[in-house]
Amino acid sequence: MKRNIVFVINYFYPDYASTGQLLTELCLHIQHDFNITVIAAQPGYAGETNDTGKRIVRDRLENIDIIRIRLPKVDKQNKLSRLRYIATYFFYANLMVMKQKNVDFIYTISQPPILGGLIGTIGKVLKRAKHIYNIQDFNPEQAEAVGYTKNKLVFKAARWIDTLNCKWADHIITVGQDMQQTLRKRFSNQKITNNTVINNWTNEQEIVPLRKQHPKVAEFIEQNGLKDKFIVMYSGNLGLYYDLENLIKITNEFREVKDLVFVFIGEGAVKKQMQDYVQQQQLSSKVQFLPYQPLENLKYSLNAADVHLVVNQKGIKGVSVPSKIYGVMAAGKPVLGVLESGSEAYRLIDESQCGVVAEPQDYEEAVKQLHYLYNLTSTQLAAVGKQGRTYLEAHLRRDLSLEKYRELLLSM
Repeated sequence: MKRNIVFVINYFYPDYASTGQLLTELCLHIQHDFNITVIAAQPGYAGETNDTGKRIVRDRLENIDIIRIRLPKVDKQNKLSRLRYIATYFFYANLMVMKQKNVDFIYTISQPPILGGLIGTIGKVLKRAKHIYNIQDFNPEQAEAVGYTKNKLVFKAARWIDTLNCKWADHIITVGQDMQQTLRKRFSNQKITNNTVINNWTNEQEIVPLRKQHPKVAEFIEQNGLKDKFIVMYSGNLGLYYDLENLIKITNEFREVKDLVFVFIGEGAVKKQMQDYVQQQQLSSKVQFLPYQPLENLKYSLNAADVHLVVNQKGIKGVSVPSKIYGVMAAGKPVLGVLESGSEAYRLIDESQCGVVAEPQDYEEAVKQLHYLYNLTSTQLAAVGKQGRTYLEAHLRRDLSLEKYRELLLSM
């Protein structure tokens, strides 16, 4: 008999958020093994608007039942706006969990911060279900790293609550080896909840290396005025945890390198700040901002780049893994990582030799490493990128991670 599993995951198909894409693929992969209900926000990650005025909308994707919650519009730079959004989600997500019948498993992720896991803890107690807690980011450690608030009492309370979520969970899944150290620290070397490391992934059969001459790649380049340019690309969330508001300043160091351009694709809390800097420094011919690309076009935009930026703020090691690394490696593109030594993405770049790395906030080193990549021949650059693809095919394939999830859930 198939077990009933409720995923409470905020973002889900067709949202652009990376966690939404990953969890959609996971649910599709296990839909014949479990009866699945997904509780998620109505799409809006990339600024989409929802026409329906209903608070709760029911939907379906293949064999998966979806309950979508309409949430207030969020201004990511406004803390009160974020809190209203999160509080509304937390209330209605709990309400929807309570309305589910015969729940065997509740699967939550660490978003919204702390409260994602707390939904699972509450559900476990009240629904007598097993809780699987998938930690994509450790909070409040992540918020603390970027100085989101200086209130130490808030951090202490938040860490206590999320450590409780970890202790009460039946199984914890983290997405990087470096995150195990943070988990051990949470438990102060006491007995830790059963846990597994399962890497995030990309669809490496969909995202494949393509030459710039490929018609669709060439079309993207032509449409955005990037012909004959050396393209340094960042594709993903322009959010609080990447130091992009400071990293944007390295673009000024390449003002005189006529054929080198920076392209930032995505949305997020610091996008306006980045745009303001570009405008103030009169760098609009050097730096472009583009919206999220439709998922079906992602492989073409990724392949338009000569080098991809994969970055994290200082203090994020062991707390979060930038999942864009998988798409870049799948596309066979060289990486300029701005990452802490020993972090998961740093390890992947180091082991695969698919790029170069500078420490966060060492902007001088980031400039130096980008000059190094720029001065490689096209053959040398392609060889560096190819090493990432080779490593990914051996160790980070989508089917490997999906099967690990499936076997784990079935074993429970």
